[in-house]
Amino acid sequence: MVWKRDESHLPEQLRGLRLPMIGSPLFIISVPELVIAQCKAGIIGSFPALNAREAEGEPPLLEAWLKQITEELDRHNQENPDNPAAPFAVNQIVHRSNARLERDLEICTRWKVPVWITSLGARVEVNEAAHSCGGVVLHDVINNTFARKAIEKGADGLIAVAAGAGGHAGQQSPMALIREIRQWFSGPLALSGAIACGESLLAARAMGADFGYVGSPFIATHEANAQEDYKRMIVESGAEDIVYSSLFTGVHGNYLKKSVVRAGMDPDNLPSADASTMNFGDGSSKPKAWKEIWGSGQGIGEVTEIVHAADLVDRIDREYRAAGAKLAAEFIG
Repeated sequence: MVWKRDESHLPEQLRGLRLPMIGSPLFIISVPELVIAQCKAGIIGSFPALNAREAEGEPPLLEAWLKQITEELDRHNQENPDNPAAPFAVNQIVHRSNARLERDLEICTRWKVPVWITSLGARVEVNEAAHSCGGVVLHDVINNTFARKAIEKGADGLIAVAAGAGGHAGQQSPMALIREIRQWFSGPLALSGAIACGESLLAARAMGADFGYVGSPFIATHEANAQEDYKRMIVESGAEDIVYSSLFTGVHGNYLKKSVVRAGMDPDNLPSADASTMNFGDGSSKPKAWKEIWGSGQGIGEVTEIVHAADLVDRIDREYRAAGAKLAAEFIG
């Protein structure tokens, strides 16, 4: 028997992926090389618009990145009509301190970005900008209340950021968060939180998510714009090596304990910081003092080597299909 995903409730941009997976936008780390590799491997690749930072007086780097990604994926699709690349996504930080937001919205609209990921605020005008060029908007949320607000303001879909996700993350169990959202929302839904293998991706699908939202494993890839020490720390760490703290940005997130220790702090006794300290005026919410504090989710125990992004997707794909076949045997035997 051949099984096929039901995609009838998804917009066209989100259908037909090789694997129901989105590579999450990683601050500094997600660059065109990684995004292109993810899309060619058959999953949605993404990057934060604020990663594209040009020097004063230079033309917008975001424009150059969108040109590079669009042209390379178009070239790939022309050469591989039977194996087209997945679409890409751009993450917009909708925080009031992001002085670049209006400019970046205009650039993304002009380049007709197919998938928009919005974070730290749901705003009607951002959704309208995406829709004006045929884009679809996924908004990340940490609870059901924020999920309802995002849809009310015009988002097309949601990314449930559960406990264990890398970077800024919520505290709710993915089982609770996904099921509460699915009680009222039937549109596109992705799950973020320690998804680093095919079995976890299958679990996300079983709970009701359409996609797994995968970030930390891609840090340990050759295409990632991360320091080699950072990549090795991902490979050498596991769930118990993650600390959850608000100190570094003002909002709670997950970070590698070893990087905290290396910065001269006790990861078990970190003070708190207020959300009012968050400022994206220079492209990051993280003060320069914390630039060596490295984010990571709890799923990195599955990451055992630094590989190419395509090889990582291949591994998760094999595991996903094997786990699915094994579980299906319980019901169709």
